[in-house]
Amino acid sequence: MVTDVGARSAAFRAANRPPVHVLEPGAAALVRAPQPHRPAVSKDIEPSMQHFKSGGQQVAAEWFAAFTGSVADARAGTARPALLLLHGADGLTYAEGYRLAARTLAASGYHVAFVHYLDRTGDRRVAYGRLRQDFPLWTETVRDGVNWLAAQPGVDPHRLGIVGISLGAALAFATAAVEPRVRAIVDYSGPLPDELARQRPRLPPTLILHGGSDPIVPVSHARALEQLLHEQGTPHEVQVYQGQGHSLTGAAQFDAAARAARFLQQHLQPAAAEGCSAPA
Repeated sequence: MVTDVGARSAAFRAANRPPVHVLEPGAAALVRAPQPHRPAVSKDIEPSMQHFKSGGQQVAAEWFAAFTGSVADARAGTARPALLLLHGADGLTYAEGYRLAARTLAASGYHVAFVHYLDRTGDRRVAYGRLRQDFPLWTETVRDGVNWLAAQPGVDPHRLGIVGISLGAALAFATAAVEPRVRAIVDYSGPLPDELARQRPRLPPTLILHGGSDPIVPVSHARALEQLLHEQGTPHEVQVYQGQGHSLTGAAQFDAAARAARFLQQHLQPAAAEGCSAPA
């Protein structure tokens, strides 16, 4: 079943002290890399609140339209790659950090949907006691989010990716295992859920970013995922930051952000999308 911050370690922690704040510096890491070819993050890139239906519930998605950087592209309505941004178990506790990350990604030419997937269960943050029963519902919501994203005007449905943090990364894996339109995953400190580890699904190209001393999602999760991707011949990159915990800090943030930017460019640019076959 689901491990994430869940099942064993998170349930124990939740029972013995205030709920663990599952990552938001990881989201901040996305905006810290020096990217000389990317325009500065602009406060003018403001989201519009949109909604889609999932399981009969209205789910909010903050939409950050891609900055094209080209008048010709804008006039031609050129389709752009698009990303779902999935928060961790803290939900919207650190929403501004995620919004800054979304603006950065939008400034790099991606449409970004920051999905409030906890709307499906009516939560503001994860209720650890219900993690196992709610995880399939959130996965279904993320799948519905992919359907919605692919249908948005200006989105290239062949260039979709997910950036997931902790629990959000676990949901990304569960979604991509059955949704071939997801062509790339950036995994910040996430686990591969136990059921998926047993099923050994074919996943899309994946970037794994993990702290070597993570007490919430042990680095063994990153290594197990690395082994699965290697055995299946799936393009992947792994960076384990020694001495870092569940949240990346300092130089590790800069490095992780730079790696994420390069990875997304490599796997969601037009040439990569045209040559990429759907996972079997």
